[in-house]
Amino acid sequence: MEIRMWSDPPCLVLASGSPRRRDLLRDLGWKFQVIPADVEETVFPGEDPETAACRLAEVKARAVAARMPECLVIGADTLVILDGQFLGKPRNRVQGLEMLRMLNGREHIVLTGIALVEGTRSCVAVERTTVRFRFVTESALQAYVDTGEGDDKAGGYAIQGQGALLVESISGCFYNVMGLPLGRLSILLAQWGWGLASQWRGKE
Repeated sequence: MEIRMWSDPPCLVLASGSPRRRDLLRDLGWKFQVIPADVEETVFPGEDPETAACRLAEVKARAVAARMPECLVIGADTLVILDGQFLGKPRNRVQGLEMLRMLNGREHIVLTGIALVEGTRSCVAVERTTVRFRFVTESALQAYVDTGEGDDKAGGYAIQGQGALLVESISGCFYNVMGLPLGRLSILLAQWGWGLASQWRGKE
């Protein structure tokens, strides 16, 4: 695949309305637009988790790239998996509490598919992180649910917020659990033609 080399930062678009992803890119100092992708985020029956994460990330990026062909679009999709079961965003706080009960004192996997799309070209990768929750009481789980922090989060918690107090250990990329593995994104951007040194200069 022919790779374009940038002397200046590319026109970046984040195909996600996630405040966490937006803030992570903003903290890097990069200039980018936010255009959430309006796509159905459904995992197919029997679909492998890593395949699903990559497919959904690319679907999001392609949906926005069709409207922004001159820009490099970043798509991402994060899945939480426990014993082969997908835990999405809770529909309500009753379901949020149920998810936390399932995760309580156990390990789960967080997968984020990340896709870059520019015009008709694309590349996709997936990041995998293992998270172990400490075991806490039912009243503690309910108290966390009552904060509302996990209402719109996969698995019903936010590791970067008060949900950090539920976590006993983590193996892998912390930012992956937030929804955007920055190290993996940097590698993909370098392969695409925007090298690491230029990524640092992109904030100037």
